[in-house]
Amino acid sequence: MMKLTFLGSGSAFTVGDGNYHSNMLLESEESKKKLLIDCGSDARFSLYEQGISPEEINDIYLSHLHADHVGGLEWLAFISKYHVNPFKLCLHLHPELKEELWKILSVSLNPFNDPNIDLTSNFSIDLIENNQFIWEGIEFIVFPTTHIHSDTQKMPSFGLFFTIRGKRILLTTDTCILLPTQEKLYQKADLILHDCETKQEKSGVHAHYSELRALDPAIKKKMWLYHYQPGSLPNAEQDGFLGFIKKGQSFLF
Repeated sequence: MMKLTFLGSGSAFTVGDGNYHSNMLLESEESKKKLLIDCGSDARFSLYEQGISPEEINDIYLSHLHADHVGGLEWLAFISKYHVNPFKLCLHLHPELKEELWKILSVSLNPFNDPNIDLTSNFSIDLIENNQFIWEGIEFIVFPTTHIHSDTQKMPSFGLFFTIRGKRILLTTDTCILLPTQEKLYQKADLILHDCETKQEKSGVHAHYSELRALDPAIKKKMWLYHYQPGSLPNAEQDGFLGFIKKGQSFLF
């Protein structure tokens, strides 16, 4: 059995309402191994609240380089290096993220620009090839999303599609609405975990509740919403969704 727990379900700027950044933990009940899906700057608090210590984590998948998804990596690097029994966590990383991630982390992990120190000094690196990686026998399909973008460029950001015990799961991470570019994934999935901003103004960098509400009812009925702002929420169930995910909510597969 696998358990997917939302360590938090809030947006990048979530403060209060008892919520944290939208990072997740996938745990194998058989092997006890744990995959952290994104590691934002709230991670040390959200993991502690769930009773998870850093040395229990084996692997980390990073979707993109915003602080609510990678801001906790410095903390994990130092914890693992200076632990009584030092260890290295394995980063599952799309090649487009590697160079920029080290630019972010090297400020603190390599303050003297030692040429002998790099990302592999602190982590084991699994560079994702052919848009997929395997963890605990599960094949994760990594697909590009449209998050921060201009007319000519877009920030590399990647969602996940995976199957556990026959259940096909679409996890968007951060994205504008994926239709029509990933319409087949919406149709194929049995369960959709979709980021959703709920503030009145649309930011243009996340799917907005009003856009998701206009989707086909057949898609909405298999969709949970997360990565929302603090405050009152719409009645998602009334609008045909499964609901808004709460901090600490788990899914068993």
